Amino acid sequence: MRLRALRPPTATRANALPATAWWLWALGLAVAASRTTNPLLLGLLVGVAGHVVAARRTDAPWARSYGAFVKLGLAVIAVRVAFSVVLGSPIGGTHVLFALPEVPVPGWADGTRIGGRVFAEQIVFALYDGAKLATLLICLGAANALANPARLLKSLPGALYEAGVAVVVAMTFAPNMVADVLRLRTARRLRGRPTGGVKAVAQIGLPVLEGALERSVAVAASMDARGYGRTAQVPPAVRRTTNVLTLGGLLGVCAGSYGLLAAEGAEYGVPLLAAGLVAASGGLWLGGRRSVRTRYRPDRWGGRAWLVAGSGVAVAGLVIRAAAYGGEALHPGVVPLTAPVLPLWPALSVLIGLLPAFVAPVPVGAKESTR
Repeated sequence: MRLRALRPPTATRANALPATAWWLWALGLAVAASRTTNPLLLGLLVGVAGHVVAARRTDAPWARSYGAFVKLGLAVIAVRVAFSVVLGSPIGGTHVLFALPEVPVPGWADGTRIGGRVFAEQIVFALYDGAKLATLLICLGAANALANPARLLKSLPGALYEAGVAVVVAMTFAPNMVADVLRLRTARRLRGRPTGGVKAVAQIGLPVLEGALERSVAVAASMDARGYGRTAQVPPAVRRTTNVLTLGGLLGVCAGSYGLLAAEGAEYGVPLLAAGLVAASGGLWLGGRRSVRTRYRPDRWGGRAWLVAGSGVAVAGLVIRAAAYGGEALHPGVVPLTAPVLPLWPALSVLIGLLPAFVAPVPVGAKESTR
């Protein structure tokens, strides 16, 4: 009976996790990916994100976007390597793979080159760098596949509700477009018509864009009809204070986030982020007084939502600490070429990100990870 009580329940409208919890989990994995270029750790992060998506995604249109982010990540790696081959790299080396015809550049472009010798070290460096960016995109793709964008609108404060409506419309456009592409390609395949080639893309493209745009505009119209974004009269002093606190706080959050993501900015990143969050929270609280609206079935943060969000925060914090104290294994060298080694404690820290696959409610039709 105790083991049965620990099993995650079947997902319903009442116990569905807030979209913010999924985004905090995914952002934690993304922060961890920004702290390393070790391909083994990056691959482990991608595996963790992919397993959670496979175990907890639904049949909704936005849940099918994860594969598109994976393909986008592979394309980023290919483009990064291609740029390194054609335009050169600041990383030199001793192992020459091949040589391209070098194009002379004018004097004002000293320090750059087009073509020339291509070293194995610069290719490996480009692969590491591209894999890092690809992992960031895949982690964000996991959040897009798991979080309901319409439910995310419920978590926005009143001061950002008008902008939130536009963001939700934009976020629902891409999933609707993906669903329309799959539906039209299936219909053409059943009719014996080709689904590839320039002609087929041209015939599918217009109906897809039209249908996705119509649905997104319908969402915006329904929100406007229900009174979203209505404002109340407030004193000018309160309005100016709200603008100063919100803008200054958001700038502080951006600067602090950059400090956390950058390798050299950890010293000032945390204080700036904390001060920005305090100022932005005060501005958003004041701005919320202008919003005249009610919430229908607001998302509730239960124990499972805190576990999901906390697992992502734990992964980010532990990997940041590992990078600050003896993080040589997190950045394998390329000159000279050395094989990357999987560090034990950072790898165990990344595995904490698997917790949502065991505690989040199980969607209908999904396989439960605890069995």
